Amino acid sequence: MKFVKAAAILIIVAGVAALLYWQFGLRPQLAQARVAVPYGAKMVCSCRFVAERPMESCRSDFTEDLSAVTFTEDGQTIRASVLSGWIKAEARHEDGLGCTLVKTD
Repeated sequence: MKFVKAAAILIIVAGVAALLYWQFGLRPQLAQARVAVPYGAKMVCSCRFVAERPMESCRSDFTEDLSAVTFTEDGQTIRASVLSGWIKAEARHEDGLGCTLVKTD
């Protein structure tokens, strides 16, 4: 019986700790990622297709560290993602219009 009570208390404490970590640890980082990923997709798209620079050169333009963001190029589209695609965005180049953000998740 003591083992069951101890296990229940341990589960409750672990749950509370996980909720606190989500609220104060991960939540601000996820909010920042939801802004940084679409911003990065649009900026890399403009750099790549409007300025016609190579992808490696475009990644060096950011003042913030976006090393966790993955950028891929598919035709006239740049896709950016972080956390294995949990947060992602897509920017597309249209001739004469430049780059626009077309999709975010």
